[in-house]
Amino acid sequence: MAAIKTTNMKKIFAQLVYPFPSHRLFNVGMLCFRVAVCTEMMVVHGFKKLGIGVAEAEKVPNPLHLPETFNEAFAVSANIVFPFLVLIGCCTRLATLPTLAVTLTGYFVLHWHDALLIKDTPYIYSVAFLFILVAGPGKYSMDNYIHKKYL
Repeated sequence: MAAIKTTNMKKIFAQLVYPFPSHRLFNVGMLCFRVAVCTEMMVVHGFKKLGIGVAEAEKVPNPLHLPETFNEAFAVSANIVFPFLVLIGCCTRLATLPTLAVTLTGYFVLHWHDALLIKDTPYIYSVAFLFILVAGPGKYSMDNYIHKKYL
């Protein structure tokens, strides 16, 4: 009985310290990560730019002095439309780019001289979307379905 418990503990420990997760674990992890990050981006940052859930719509900063209409449309779509595409895994790598443009601009241009407590939000979102860009959406995505069916 003690030998069986020791063997099971060794297997559990080996799985915990093994540096490469199984394909299934990676794919489930990427699905959960995409859903969590994109839902947070849309609810916390996107909807308030439209005035949803807040008393007044948030004013979109324009640090690059772009035309106001374009700047606002780009910021709203980079905080709602493109994260939704990433969430469902549709054109995932391409859809991360506009969101990265906004978050990296927020970090390097808008908040560069601010305290770490202020600029950590665009930093964390930038790292998260860069990870999705590099790692891809995983198996549980529209990209995988389209690739298997049509390509």
